Formats: sequence, C-alpha cells, structure tokens
Amino acid sequence: MTFTTSRDVLTRGTLAKRAGCHIETVRYYEKIGLLAPPARSVGGHRQYREADQRRLRFILRARELGFPIEELRSLLSMVDEHAYTCGEIQAMTMTHLTSVRDRIRDLQRLERTLSVMAERCSGDQVPDCAIIEEMLGEPTRDGG
Repeated sequence: MTFTTSRDVLTRGTLAKRAGCHIETVRYYEKIGLLAPPARSVGGHRQYREADQRRLRFILRARELGFPIEELRSLLSMVDEHAYTCGEIQAMTMTHLTSVRDRIRDLQRLERTLSVMAERCSGDQVPDCAIIEEMLGEPTRDGG
C-alpha cells in the first residue's frame, strides 16, 4: 500500500490552474480519453498527480500547435508505449506543418475574397448591398 501526502495530490481545480486551462478542459480530455480517469480518495475526491499535470501540459501545447485530436491521440499512444523514434515524430510534425501551410493559403484566399467584396460595397444606407448580392451569387451593381 502506498501512502501519499496531500502535497503529492492535486485537485482538478489545482491541476487546471497549474496547467493554465479551465476545469471543463480537464473534464473534456478525460471524457475523450486523452487523460486517464484519476485515482479517487476514500471520500471519492479525484486525486491527480504530477504525471497528470505533465500530460495535460503536453496535450494543451499540442492543441496550441494545432494538432487535431486524432493525431494527438496517436502521438500520446506512441509516447505512452515508448514506441517512437525522433524521425517518426518529425515525420508526423512535417505532415502537420504541410496541413497548416495549406490552411494558411486557404485563409489568404479567403482574406483576398472578403477584401474585394468589402471594396465593392458602398457602405451607404441603401437596401442594396454588393456583399449580400455576391453571397447570393447575383451579379453586383455599381455602388451597392
């Protein structure tokens, strides 16, 4: 039997605070299986450990970097099983980087389109609007 001190145990709120996220975020990651359900005290209180805090920080950082949940799940599995090489992690990261670059190009096209639409709109207090007409797929009139 292992005895722990209260210093070794974190509440969900303390875990969230130390990791810099909301309690709901911790709940969500537990619900989808990225964080294991914590041990419980005799009184039923959740007991998180330093390892849980490290894992949560890893998850949060990966999400900040834009890794989708399924890629993160795969990455965590590799880490949990110590079944990875640096080359495999780099390949996964490069695939993700390609995806990020594709999204950036898509967003740049979207920005150009919205900019052109906004320029075509007069902004006047009239019922006709070039932006609405463009979104409806209708030819735009001058000044609308």
